[in-house]
Amino acid sequence: MAGMTDSAFRRLVKRHGGCGLVVTEMVSSEGLVRGIDRTLEFAEYVDEERPVSIQIFGGDPGKMAAAAQIVEGMGADIVDVNMGCPVPKIAKHHAGCSLMKEPAHAATVIAAMTKAVRIPVTVKMRAGWNDQQRNAPELARRVEDAGASAVAVHGRTAAQSYSGAADWDLVASIADLLTIPVLGSGDCVEPEQIVERMRAGVEGVLVGRGVLKNPWILAQASDLAAGRAKRDVTLEDRGRFLLDYIELLLRERVDESRERTHDRWVVNKIRALAGYFTKGIEGGAELRSAINSAESLSALQQLIEAFYAHPVATRGAYGGSKGTFKSVPVA
Repeated sequence: MAGMTDSAFRRLVKRHGGCGLVVTEMVSSEGLVRGIDRTLEFAEYVDEERPVSIQIFGGDPGKMAAAAQIVEGMGADIVDVNMGCPVPKIAKHHAGCSLMKEPAHAATVIAAMTKAVRIPVTVKMRAGWNDQQRNAPELARRVEDAGASAVAVHGRTAAQSYSGAADWDLVASIADLLTIPVLGSGDCVEPEQIVERMRAGVEGVLVGRGVLKNPWILAQASDLAAGRAKRDVTLEDRGRFLLDYIELLLRERVDESRERTHDRWVVNKIRALAGYFTKGIEGGAELRSAINSAESLSALQQLIEAFYAHPVATRGAYGGSKGTFKSVPVA
């Protein structure tokens, strides 16, 4: 979720309901300790997002403890340790999922952090490094003994990345094994799947890519869990979300002299989100292509307004086939 779930996006999801915990993009412990501005930006949040967890990565116990103290000083409710990222540039520095290959060392990191701060320290992990090292149960026990307050388990190995299916039987077995709360993650892209997983013995479900496609998924899952019909989401709702997101991103501009640079940054953020957000709707491919071709922020805003307000009229203009755009609720 790095580069995707910035504060503006998280706020909008929170406003639509159903979100119990917000987690930031993962932040380098090294960057926090050194006070690098770009790193500190990744950790920024507002009170509207609470309860909020700042997720950090690293493999040095001392630096991770110091970074946890910085997170606590920033007022975060929780500091989370990423032991699940499979990206090579993270793993090669003995961080992310590579910590799963050294469970004793990983526990040492958690022990140093829990001794350094008063806020809860939590851990996100995967099933293991690969199929030969599916050691999530062992690591979960070790970090619990080291003082972790909760663990989240993504039911795939690092080698799988996002291929195949998440192993929720493994997640459930770890929930039975530990006394601290266990959250699950993986393949929750429909609200019904979230409700099903919540009823399988875990204390919570983390949703990543599913929220990028459908920011209302948590609210819809909350509806279903309460015995209500899940709320409808119209095309106009989806268009308004993108425009509201742009507006929030624009408000983050602090240096008017860099307006063009900032506008380009906003355009790039929308392009990245559109890869998920436009999937599953008729004309989505044409819309993605048009968004990627937009040459300015104002052109992008006009494009979004036109498409979501008048999809039938605009499809042909973007090279799509003629026909009726079906305005159906998004699940």
